Amino acid sequence: MHKRSIVRVGVPLLVASLALSACGSRGGTGTAASTGNKTAVIGVTAPFSGDLSALGLGIQHSVELAVKQANANNAIPGWTLKVEAKDDEGKPDVGKNAATAFAGEPNVAGVVGNLNSSVAQSTQPVFSTAKIVQVSPANTNPSLTQGAKFATAPVRTYPTYFRTCTTDAVQGPFAARYLSQKLGLKKVATIHDKKAYGQGLVAAFTTEFKKLGGTVTAAETINPDDSNFQAVISKVKPTAPQSIYYGGEYPQSGPLSQQMKAAGLNVPLMGGDGIYDPKFIVLGGATANGDLATSVGAPTDSLPAGKKFLADYAAAGYKEPAAAYGAYSYDAANAIINALKVSLKDAKDVASARQATIDALGQVSFEGITGKVAFDKFGDSTSRVLTVYKVTSLKWVPVNTEAFK
Repeated sequence: MHKRSIVRVGVPLLVASLALSACGSRGGTGTAASTGNKTAVIGVTAPFSGDLSALGLGIQHSVELAVKQANANNAIPGWTLKVEAKDDEGKPDVGKNAATAFAGEPNVAGVVGNLNSSVAQSTQPVFSTAKIVQVSPANTNPSLTQGAKFATAPVRTYPTYFRTCTTDAVQGPFAARYLSQKLGLKKVATIHDKKAYGQGLVAAFTTEFKKLGGTVTAAETINPDDSNFQAVISKVKPTAPQSIYYGGEYPQSGPLSQQMKAAGLNVPLMGGDGIYDPKFIVLGGATANGDLATSVGAPTDSLPAGKKFLADYAAAGYKEPAAAYGAYSYDAANAIINALKVSLKDAKDVASARQATIDALGQVSFEGITGKVAFDKFGDSTSRVLTVYKVTSLKWVPVNTEAFK
């Protein structure tokens, strides 16, 4: 993994995107002043340091690319867009501090983020109070848009929150159907890391798997900072599962996969988009072959628009890859930009147009990199396409893509 220049919370990074060079270097604030344009900031917050930094930096650069292109095309006449990035470190308290900092800046028109559902739970109320739209490219916990009782009595709690990816209410059942109907498995054990993302994913998976006639042989948890999984493996192994379904992210799932197979539990580990990353394979080693993951959308490089996005991203010279959420981040940024075309058209400043931006974002509809970008009454993406990936020869290979119905 490359060494990276980290943006810390409380040290705003302003990117004058019209002046960005092909390598994504940071410009000053002179562009807007020299053109007489007013300035609107699109924030981005995700982990730019730590274990999840590869995903976070892919999010950041994809937003930068969208803003760079928008400025080059004069997407919002009279306005220049800038990107400001704040590292949330994948931690709720740090994320809340980042959101509070954004909320205190009058030129912030919208924010792309967060990566982690548990972090978004702490940032949502801050952005909502400030009336700043937030579009996540990666949060999949259903409660973020439909409340704690999403399964029985969905209620939209934060009108400022949207997402371009589908949710665990879709992703979990999609995985259950694959294991049950495609692979014919009848017995699966579940493990999650007690975080919002992992718990929600396992809960949705379990409901659907049982509905399909499957048996959950064991339902175990680990702590978010565990690295030795022998205790949980010793509980799961005697139940003779045909697969392990894991709710969590790759820093733990890779070693879990390796350790369970070393202990003689030679079955595939399957998880959600949180483990769909090359780092999972690095951490899992050779025994990762055969493991499975679901991720939102179709493979980016399988779509014509996706191929162009990846080519543009490469041409921009970013050191880190777009990774799993690059296309969704690019679409999230463009969703905000499309809303700003409406809300800023006759606005005197960003702050006074925030309610108009919320209203306009709810009406956004365009063909994005990941397909049709539009939102339902809860702020959820109307797209429900997912893909199952399998580790083959130590690479993630797509094996099944379809729209969930």
